[in-house]
Amino acid sequence: MKWRPPATARARAGGLGVAAIAYVAVDYLRYLAPAWHSWLMPALWSVLALHWSMEFRSVLPFVASMIFMLSTCLFEVLSVRSVTAVLGLDWHSDTPPLPDTGQWFLLALNEKLPPTVVEILRAHIIGLHHFLMLFMMLAFSVLFDSVKAPGLGLGARYMFTMAIGRFLRAITFVSTILPSARPWCAFARFRVPAHPHHWAQKYYVPYASDPAAIRQVIERDIAYADVGNYLGDFRPDWGSMSFLIDFLRPTTTDGSWYNLLKKAGGGCNDLIYSGHILVAVLTAMAWTEAYGGFSSAVIWLFVLHSAQREIRERHHYTVDCVVAIYVGILLWKMTGFIWSAKDASRSKRLSRLDKIHGRLTQAAKDSNMDEVRELLKEVEMGSPASHSSGRVRSRAMWVFACATIFSALTVVFLALTLTSDG
Repeated sequence: MKWRPPATARARAGGLGVAAIAYVAVDYLRYLAPAWHSWLMPALWSVLALHWSMEFRSVLPFVASMIFMLSTCLFEVLSVRSVTAVLGLDWHSDTPPLPDTGQWFLLALNEKLPPTVVEILRAHIIGLHHFLMLFMMLAFSVLFDSVKAPGLGLGARYMFTMAIGRFLRAITFVSTILPSARPWCAFARFRVPAHPHHWAQKYYVPYASDPAAIRQVIERDIAYADVGNYLGDFRPDWGSMSFLIDFLRPTTTDGSWYNLLKKAGGGCNDLIYSGHILVAVLTAMAWTEAYGGFSSAVIWLFVLHSAQREIRERHHYTVDCVVAIYVGILLWKMTGFIWSAKDASRSKRLSRLDKIHGRLTQAAKDSNMDEVRELLKEVEMGSPASHSSGRVRSRAMWVFACATIFSALTVVFLALTLTSDG
């Protein structure tokens, strides 16, 4: 059964949708009226902060999900740099993009649709930071009674699902290296050697374009070609982290491995599937399950608009966006054990009722109404022993919970106020 807020809360539930629309509208002013945006956005942060409730449940899953997500993001950063560097800059500029029927379809629509519609499709209406902020509004809107508590449980599910999605994405695009839809990207953004890594020199280059060589390597199942002397790479002294040199391929100007990773951004290969669309889909799924209503339909329209813009601007191929949509939906459906809008307390009460069924029946036969009331209270509130242990645990976690939630809110506030895109 889907969770519904109380009647008094439903009267106020529209506030979250209004807040979400207000955020997107005010942030879009950065393009239309930067002066208005510069003072309206901080004012909006202040108003929203007044409505975010501090809650102390699901802290441990929240922290564990955050650590898991950060770990997968680190793995993804290493993977992005590796697949960009392994073949060298010359490969990126010489290899043409893949044929993409989605790009052809959008170009054809530009010729058929009215110019106003085409301009709307091209407009940067909503970006990645908007989807992240929309989720933050959702997760910390328990004070509105618009979504089911705990908000940190919803946040834990969102980060855990995103972490799984980022990990699956990284192992997917590392498995097969595909050329970028923007051939100039690597030269503009990366400082890596122009020649391939010695792994690629041995296992890829001799068999990349010659059909006879490809046939022979299939038949022999061994890298038979003599490549002579390998072109070497710069190898700095990174101490115990020197194993990263073969993956990151640093140059003389990069410094330490830490400085290299700090400058990491999006890759210049086709990173199947789209991480931006994955975030957008997870936000839409969370909003649909927790809040529902007309605003969920609007967010899904934003997801589709973002997907076609990723294809239109050739940040991704169509397959990247299609895969990100169904992977995001399936992953969200699989992680309902962390947080769900369905009422799990009913099944717990029925389970406790089954345990005391015999005692309750005997008390009713004996007309012992005090005993019946105590047993029913135990069903509703839980056993006295578990209730007592829960109070002990809550005292022990109070300071830890406060510090965790305050730190999370502080990081989100600073990220969204001190940066252009969060």
